[in-house]
Amino acid sequence: MAYLPRQGEVDVIRFVILGALLAALALAPASARAFCGFYVGSSDGARASEATMVVLLRAGTQTVLSMRNDYHGPPEDFAMVVPVPEVLSEDDVKVLSSDIFERLERLGAPRLVEYWEQDPCGSGGSASSFPRRTGGGGPRGGGGSGEGASGVTVEAAFEVGEYDIVILSARDSAGLDTWLRENGYRIPEGAGRVLRPYVESGSKFFVAKVDIERVTLEDGRAVLSPLRVQYESETFSLPVRLGLLSSSGTQDLLVNIIASRQRYEVANYENVTIPTNLVVADEVRDRFGEVYAALFDATLAAHPGAVVTEYAWPLAGCDPCPPDVALTATELETLGAGLLPPPAAGPIRLSDTRTSGHLEREAVEAVVRPQAMAFRRCVEEEIRVEGGANMWLEWDVDPNGRVAAVRERGDPEPDDERLECIQEVSRRLRFPRKSNTSETIAQVLWFTPADWHWTNGPLVLTRLHYRYGEQALGEDLVFRAADPIGGGREGDGIEARPAPSNAFQGRYIIRHEWEGPIECENPQRGQWGGPPADRPTTQLSSATDVASGPRGDGTVLEELVETELPPELLGRADAASGPGPARTSSATGGCACRTGGSAPVVPGLVVLTLVALRFRARR
Repeated sequence: MAYLPRQGEVDVIRFVILGALLAALALAPASARAFCGFYVGSSDGARASEATMVVLLRAGTQTVLSMRNDYHGPPEDFAMVVPVPEVLSEDDVKVLSSDIFERLERLGAPRLVEYWEQDPCGSGGSASSFPRRTGGGGPRGGGGSGEGASGVTVEAAFEVGEYDIVILSARDSAGLDTWLRENGYRIPEGAGRVLRPYVESGSKFFVAKVDIERVTLEDGRAVLSPLRVQYESETFSLPVRLGLLSSSGTQDLLVNIIASRQRYEVANYENVTIPTNLVVADEVRDRFGEVYAALFDATLAAHPGAVVTEYAWPLAGCDPCPPDVALTATELETLGAGLLPPPAAGPIRLSDTRTSGHLEREAVEAVVRPQAMAFRRCVEEEIRVEGGANMWLEWDVDPNGRVAAVRERGDPEPDDERLECIQEVSRRLRFPRKSNTSETIAQVLWFTPADWHWTNGPLVLTRLHYRYGEQALGEDLVFRAADPIGGGREGDGIEARPAPSNAFQGRYIIRHEWEGPIECENPQRGQWGGPPADRPTTQLSSATDVASGPRGDGTVLEELVETELPPELLGRADAASGPGPARTSSATGGCACRTGGSAPVVPGLVVLTLVALRFRARR
């Protein structure tokens, strides 16, 4: 990616060593265009990743990936290795707060609700008078160091939060393997076989080394800041195979996808929706996690290898809504929504493309156009007030294709804030390298008003839950747009149905029938709402520790689910083999939901693939 001059020297030797370790760790095919890896270290201590969650924002060919992962292993220095489709710059990588992940997790998690039948002789209510909440209540850098003897090149190096970042390229997996081992890192058996196709596909490798002295520790365990990475690729997919190298077997993936007016499913595996709208016994309030885990296991037993859709709903609302899950405009920006174009934005036109060297107009525009929406944000206020804006930009490009300097021509001269924004976006540009000389490139961009912005646009959250093992996993996950579905509301059945817009959730219901007198001629039964005046209002609950928490067997569904289930689910429930310990209580109020726990299973490989490279002491 492009780099403007930065302050501070780059310790090349340090990053070369770092890069070698990283490169050997996390190669993923360019076609995968996402992130996965494994842990390695310089000792024999066990290491694994748990409680992983990924959020993907997708618009056109732009993707913003936010990833959270827990590290379980010796509390020395380690690193995360992530395959990426292109060389990233410092501006493409951010650290985030964990709070937003927890809120998204609560929003999309399977939920347990409780309704009371209203007075059949009362004057108010209807068959749909159950509680409802919608709307606001819801929800330092440097260039490459050159290729070393192992065929590994450090393309870029910078720091973000507690992470020291290097971007690597490699000629072959053997070189990466050698480099790691020569520097004292133990690579899991079988790594070379898994890594080879990723290396051969030409992926770059994002390596985030973590200094344990800069990381928050809780009970001696590293708590990593979530990372956000922006990239562009035609293929929308997620490599997951590398994570098995640091897994004890089965892994659960939670993938949250946010996109405009669109839900997603996988293109290369079977898709199923979780059975929803099931009435359950009152006892389930204390065993909801266990019951839901049994239902999930039975669903996978009936559909081996399938990816399960658990939620597909606009972010602007939910029904019913867990408390405090609505995402603000600032939080959407934190997840990278501001980096992606609003689908109804006015057209952007490029004109007057000029170069002083070898590049053709088409090659220049192919580099500039993907960043046009980012440039647009530098003049958003002018577009709103004036009804349009334009930029006349000149870039000085070094022989490596990176932007060394940028100027905006025209009258009046740009203010500091606008110029700083333009510089930030220009760092992402990477022009083709066809000569050993520098050149100047000029481009005019024309912007027209957008019809709406991310803060009020119809963004849809899709939650996909996937469980896989080393023997069952053959391909990485490839995503595709899918038609809207509904389900999980009063009056719906237990299966998803085609719908005009997305409104699907995993909802499970405790019902209390009317126990008072019925003294009218035409009682209206089946009117559900809140508790009687003498009963406190109950909060929603969500399944916790679905991956590694307690789970029931087939008898749990037969005993505690009152809604008739399809025979294929009950018939498969006893054969379901999900991870996790024996049965104990696993429900919690307020929709608290965590993926992961103390079990040895790694529930969250998801897209992040955290490679725990423990480095030698640098003293």
